[in-house]
Amino acid sequence: MKTLLRIALIAVAALTLAAPAASAQTRQYEGTIVSVDRGARTFRINDSERGTIRVRVTSSTRFERLAGFSSLRAGLRNIETTVRRSGGRWVATEVERSGGGGSHGGGSDDDSVDYRGSDDDGTDDRGRVDR
Repeated sequence: MKTLLRIALIAVAALTLAAPAASAQTRQYEGTIVSVDRGARTFRINDSERGTIRVRVTSSTRFERLAGFSSLRAGLRNIETTVRRSGGRWVATEVERSGGGGSHGGGSDDDSVDYRGSDDDGTDDRGRVDR
């Protein structure tokens, strides 16, 4: 029993120590594009909380709500990028245009339900007759 407890404690300690290392390898930045170097396939992004960094784009970088590296330009706002450290450089794993509105999380805080909608049969969502 003591051996099993020791193994469990060692496993928990190993996982606890490994978690910060994994999260330190990737970071997220959000802000405005300061400049783009097409030849070097890099851009600089200014995050108001973290400052300005240079980010390299590779063939495996995913773009969302953007038409690719060619759509990046200086002054473009609301850009989010997830980067990882590789060879002493920040390399983008993902670049996307943030915002866009819509419903994030799928619901309101008060757990209320809107039953005002009408079905084709003339009743509302609870089966009551529309007036």
